Amino acid sequence: MHSLRAQAQSNTRRRSPGEIVAAAAPASQLARRVVDRGFLALCIVFTGLAVVILGILLVTIWQDGHTRLSWQFLNSFASRRTEEAGVRAPMWGSIWACVICALAAVPIGVGTAIYLEEFSKRSRFRSFIQLNIANLAGVPSIVYGILGLTAFARAFGSASTDSPITIGQPESFFYLQLPFGHGVLAGGLTLMLVVLPIIIVSSQEALRSVPRSLRTASLALGGTQWQTTWNITLPASIPMIMTGAILAMSRAIGEAAPILVLGVPLFIRTTPINLMSDFTVLPLQIYNWSMRQQSGFHELAAAAIIVLLAVLLTLNAVAVIIRHRLQRAAS
Repeated sequence: MHSLRAQAQSNTRRRSPGEIVAAAAPASQLARRVVDRGFLALCIVFTGLAVVILGILLVTIWQDGHTRLSWQFLNSFASRRTEEAGVRAPMWGSIWACVICALAAVPIGVGTAIYLEEFSKRSRFRSFIQLNIANLAGVPSIVYGILGLTAFARAFGSASTDSPITIGQPESFFYLQLPFGHGVLAGGLTLMLVVLPIIIVSSQEALRSVPRSLRTASLALGGTQWQTTWNITLPASIPMIMTGAILAMSRAIGEAAPILVLGVPLFIRTTPINLMSDFTVLPLQIYNWSMRQQSGFHELAAAAIIVLLAVLLTLNAVAVIIRHRLQRAAS
């Protein structure tokens, strides 16, 4: 009787994970290991394939365009003659548009994420907003171009584009007009619409990664909700927020469709001097040259791609430096 009771207790005792694995059949263990290693090998193969394809593309672009790289190429405007053409106007136009995009999108996106995660209460309306933000991240960029054309370039038709409301002189740095027209401000704000859902979603994920215990400890010590968010939650999530912002700006600098919808000219021989100046961007210039039949323009397009990658890496490096500075200050 005693032995039967002991055997029943041993059978009902909860087994540890190690005991469960040890008790499993050898064939089952072998099958799991084969599947695990097979999946790992498959991931390595696809990753290596993507890296090889990217490497081939970069090498091909470098071979086609490195002979065109020079100071004259960077400091010259577009031309019908391949030996005189350059990327001065689109390069500075891309820089202006991306800086405006970052200055507008990052504060708005992070602020929206903070409100949704830290201050708003769970409700159907919040779930509706969250669902729409997630869906907007997958909307084609040309749709944002149409929205930017309506909202920024034409101001919903509230003001005439022939006689806009102006502040300042067109030749000065401080010059504004309403509607914005086809200037660099309209282009930057249109790119902001493209990357804003990405920044909001990535910032929300960064805020969720902060342990709840930190917020509870701050509130228990008498801190307000805003003090907890500003001094505890936000500094701890800045690295991930900046990572999402960097990825978003990497997408913005390569967008051509929304800028093209704004009516930005493909051929321009001036650089922006204020927010209302006409501009063009490197993706549009690359598209223009790649559509030409002459091989010289294809070499110019490859050289412009190299310049675009250099501008992208420079802006990303600046963002990474800012992220490390903020992270170091927070710690």
